[in-house]
Amino acid sequence: MHQMVPRRALLLPLPLLLLFAQPRFAADTAARARLPETVRPLLYELLVQPNLTSLSFRGTVRVQLEVLQDTEEIVLHSKELLISRAELQLGPRGLLLLPLQVLELPALEQVALAPAGGGGPLARGGGYVLHVDFAGKLSDSFHGFYRSTYRTRDGEERVVAATHFEPTHARAAFPCFDEPAFKANFSIRVRREPRHMSLSNMPKLESVELPGGLLEDRFDVSVKMSTYLVAFIVSDFLSVSSTTQHGVKISVYAAPEKIDQTEFALKAAVKLLDFYDDYFGIPYSLPKQDLAAIPDFQSGAMENWGLTTYRESGLLFDPQKSSASDKLSITMVIAHELAHQWFGNLVTMQWWNDLWLNEGFAKFMEFVSVNITNPELEVEDYFLSKCFEAMEVDALSSSHPVSSPVEDPAEIREIFDDVSYDKGACILNMLRDFLTPEVFKRGIIRYLRRYSYQNTVNAQLWESFKWYAEDGLDVHEMMDTWTLQEGFPVVTVEVRGREVRLSQERYLKNKEPSQSSKFLWHIPLTYITSRSNTVHRFLLKTRTDVLHLPEEVEWVKFNVDMRGYYIVHYEAGGWDALVSLLQHNHTALSSNDRTSLINNVFQLVSVDKVPLDRALDLSLYLSKETEIMPVTQGLSELVPLYKLMEKRDMEDVENQLKAYIVNLFRELIERQSWSDEGSVSQRMLRSYLLLFACVRGHAPCTRAAGELFRKWKESDGTVSVPSDVSLAVYSVGARSEEGWDFLLDKYRRSLYSSVKSRIKTALCTSPLGHKLQWILEQSLEGEVLKTQDLPYVLVSVSRNPKGYRRAWDFLRANWERLLNKFDLGSPAIAHMVTGVTGQFSTREMLEEVQHFFSSLRKETGAGLRCLQQALESIEENIRWMDKNLPLLKAWLDKRGPFEVQRYAVHVPP
Repeated sequence: MHQMVPRRALLLPLPLLLLFAQPRFAADTAARARLPETVRPLLYELLVQPNLTSLSFRGTVRVQLEVLQDTEEIVLHSKELLISRAELQLGPRGLLLLPLQVLELPALEQVALAPAGGGGPLARGGGYVLHVDFAGKLSDSFHGFYRSTYRTRDGEERVVAATHFEPTHARAAFPCFDEPAFKANFSIRVRREPRHMSLSNMPKLESVELPGGLLEDRFDVSVKMSTYLVAFIVSDFLSVSSTTQHGVKISVYAAPEKIDQTEFALKAAVKLLDFYDDYFGIPYSLPKQDLAAIPDFQSGAMENWGLTTYRESGLLFDPQKSSASDKLSITMVIAHELAHQWFGNLVTMQWWNDLWLNEGFAKFMEFVSVNITNPELEVEDYFLSKCFEAMEVDALSSSHPVSSPVEDPAEIREIFDDVSYDKGACILNMLRDFLTPEVFKRGIIRYLRRYSYQNTVNAQLWESFKWYAEDGLDVHEMMDTWTLQEGFPVVTVEVRGREVRLSQERYLKNKEPSQSSKFLWHIPLTYITSRSNTVHRFLLKTRTDVLHLPEEVEWVKFNVDMRGYYIVHYEAGGWDALVSLLQHNHTALSSNDRTSLINNVFQLVSVDKVPLDRALDLSLYLSKETEIMPVTQGLSELVPLYKLMEKRDMEDVENQLKAYIVNLFRELIERQSWSDEGSVSQRMLRSYLLLFACVRGHAPCTRAAGELFRKWKESDGTVSVPSDVSLAVYSVGARSEEGWDFLLDKYRRSLYSSVKSRIKTALCTSPLGHKLQWILEQSLEGEVLKTQDLPYVLVSVSRNPKGYRRAWDFLRANWERLLNKFDLGSPAIAHMVTGVTGQFSTREMLEEVQHFFSSLRKETGAGLRCLQQALESIEENIRWMDKNLPLLKAWLDKRGPFEVQRYAVHVPP
């Protein structure tokens, strides 16, 4: 990082030079990354002026300060900003402006400001105002104050200047105290050309015309908030608006030609904000809530207080073009960001180690809110998948506790992962089920009311429940076992007559006893039996315990509806009884219970507790299954097995397994209509099944899809394809060169992000290797396909048997470019690393990955958690294949032959 401050700024008094020399930081990692707590900001008066032609910006910030300890300097954050002037005003109305010298510390993204010539310390209790003039370039990445572009229907490129500051990028837009505990009020002004408009967190008070023709928009003073929630946008967007029952103005902003796709999001936001207002009993803090669709946006969305920002695909909806899954995902994303207006914005974690207090709660509240406000979306069907996704990461020794120590920006970005979001949500759901929804609700409302506009730590949440929990239950002690240690337990159940013997241990795929022996959880067990559908409860706090049934039973099912974050192993014939139940009367168990059994039995194969043939025996019942979660979970367990084989030369057994899976679901597949009819879950299941069947080359599916694609192509896209089946249709079309090119042309021309998303996915399923290479390269360039989509494109290509090698080579060849674009430690980098390597299953590929990772330096990724996760996963794949391949082949031989010849690929003309 180059020095952007004039040389004269380095002429500091000797004590300050020594303070910022290496010795100060050598001993204490925390001191390196964290700001000293000597001063705190009270009010920022920020003026920012972006130039959308030169792609630069300049600004001024005045910060009212309170001095907490005598200090000779002010240390705050600044990243890649040119500071041209820094002065200190003594008191809010002081006339004297004391010049400050500036020392930059690019490695720490900090600056130190001190009175020129050692003008004396800043006195504790004194009031000061810091004045700083600064300038910078609009970033080419997706964070800080950055440039986004979109093309009109006529091909004209237009520029948008937008912000994304979480977690540590406000410092790249203005000098600030960029840590969540340094909350302050913000008074923001934005200068712009008349052809543009601007938005910020608060309502606009006035626009003033300046000499030269620019306009200055002045926004109301914000509530007290953290820097990462500050936002401003300059664009030519249009909006639609409505008002909630509680009087809050809701507006949705989008590019002019897409404004007709905002109605769905507007109605959803109004309904959801009203729900949260009533549920929490705490009024939304601001007079307005804007939702803006940003053309280039790396995250799904961002909860900036009063100005939430979204990917276009996360906000824009068209009833004729969008699918059932689009409707569900858009509603969920809006629910997530609006939940943050309370969890995260109103009450904020003290430091990033407790990020889960923000993200776990928002993820959890998505499901609570959408289930009540939009019951037709059947959202409860999908919560289990969040827990399974978290467990995939949490089963590795490289996992981390939900509340996890972090210091530098790369470490902070790394915890924006499935553990913080999905595990956080799942343990909250477990606690809610254990305490009852009403007791849980009272606890979180107490927490929000008690700590409004403040910062909290993990323990303060649990203390909020102690007033409502049953006597003798220590919620704090119980939940510490889930948040302060990584991983999750497997509970082993052995039924002997009326006696049920229980034991717990950590579920860990690498089987290292030293990494699991010390772990112990307080597990809120639930169970039903063949004799009773009543949910029984038992808190397992010790390594082993015994419970007694009132009578002998044929079977017992623990973790009812999988509301607990643990898996269960049934010994002494327990699995036999459950497999028999599924085969003869599967509806005796709920859809979620069936789903959890499918997941658990295959996970137990990985730790040698259940043989593979027993898990495959259980899968046989799926030929009778019709519910979305068990079907999709069955596919989620079986499909990765042949994905491992696609990386090895074993076509015979690979094709046997593929044929078995298609045969298992054949009747359900062939009952699907090529339409958009039915409930949301029925429509999503149809989309999932038909895509699977067509990718697998199931002849009835490819024929029907090929015919629909032919008609669509011959009409030049004017004959519409039903949205829910369009992905299957496009994937069949993408198999031919002519079809692929036609799809790409439609991608270029479409103004609908949902259509573009499905076409993009289909293009990545093509067997045409040169087309896969082209789409990777174009995604990086960002001209035809936006670079924001590259992580998704890269991982999609890696899952294509014709593309996995290209994806890995591409990742290595462009590693440093990817780091510059997506940021060291970011979720995007982690997704690409683990996604591209996750299905490797040979020692040769393991050595290749090890060699590349070992060549990295700290600044280019060495030590990232995702690298360790990738290596662990490949090692587990190799171990699994070595142990289970003979069992798999023997089981398939015994069950086969399957009708492989029926599944020839049909390519449309």
